[in-house]
Amino acid sequence: MLRIAIDAMGGDFGPEPIIEGLITALKKNNNFSAIAVGNKTQLLQLIPQNFLSRVEILDTNDVISMSDSATDALKRKDSTIFKAIELVREGNADAVVSAGHSGATMSLATLRIGRIKGVSRPAIATLMPTSENQNTLVLDVGANVDSDAKNLFEFAVMGQVYAQYALRLDEPIVGLLSNGEEDSKGNEVTKEAYKLISKIPNFAGNVEGSDIFKGTVDVVVCDGFVGNILLKTAEGVADTIGKIIKKNLKRSLISIAGAVLMRKVFKNLKVRVDYAEYGGAPLLGVKAPVIIAHGKSNPKAIQNAIFQAINAASSNLDNIIEQRLAKYGSTQEN
Repeated sequence: MLRIAIDAMGGDFGPEPIIEGLITALKKNNNFSAIAVGNKTQLLQLIPQNFLSRVEILDTNDVISMSDSATDALKRKDSTIFKAIELVREGNADAVVSAGHSGATMSLATLRIGRIKGVSRPAIATLMPTSENQNTLVLDVGANVDSDAKNLFEFAVMGQVYAQYALRLDEPIVGLLSNGEEDSKGNEVTKEAYKLISKIPNFAGNVEGSDIFKGTVDVVVCDGFVGNILLKTAEGVADTIGKIIKKNLKRSLISIAGAVLMRKVFKNLKVRVDYAEYGGAPLLGVKAPVIIAHGKSNPKAIQNAIFQAINAASSNLDNIIEQRLAKYGSTQEN
């Protein structure tokens, strides 16, 4: 049975939504247990008695807040995220989920759990909705501000492996984000990355930003600076469109009546763009699954982040990534 370490105190709203999401996940999946890291007195009040056999509590009171520096986490060994990461490092848990300080989580995971052999820098991946009944995996969306061509090549390999083995996609197609589809488009880094990534199977070449939401490819690779702007822009656009629709629907009785008739359509749209449906963002490139959930995660988001961690922990991702990097890396050298 898999064991998932949960940073139970790290989210913006305290332990309540995190524990509620954990309990919901336990109800739906009998094949894992959890170690909740946080204030034992508070957590015991939130965990139903009949689930205590599947939830171990690791008592600690220190929480890395969003205003703290990521480097503080390395010194504060009694913090919830440090202890959660250590559980994985020591083999007492198979994966970790945190809605806390993302920088602290990334730093600790990279330094304490360690990078997969062949990985220069881990990357954060996220799922973007498309007009088709599928999602596009985008990485990196914030772990690395500056990336070179080799980093982008590694991201492509890691993203393809994750899409294939964690998301269960057959032969996922990879695209490199650029300012045009032509081979000649891009800056010096992306042009060099194009040459490296072209050696892996199912590489579609350059893709534009609009392709992410069309579902043209399954995996889109970019550096963390561009990826984070892309992510925040997409979130802003989705929020603005929602507000515009709500505002216009209230303008007349006909609009209100139409909204009632289209209730199911709006519900489906909300599901497609709701971050809670996707759970969290996996940190790819470290030796064990680390899922970074949004600080404002509700119980549903935590539940789905836990399911992501379970899927990743069941997929032998670290070994497959290491093998693929060795294979395609040697191809570059020959």
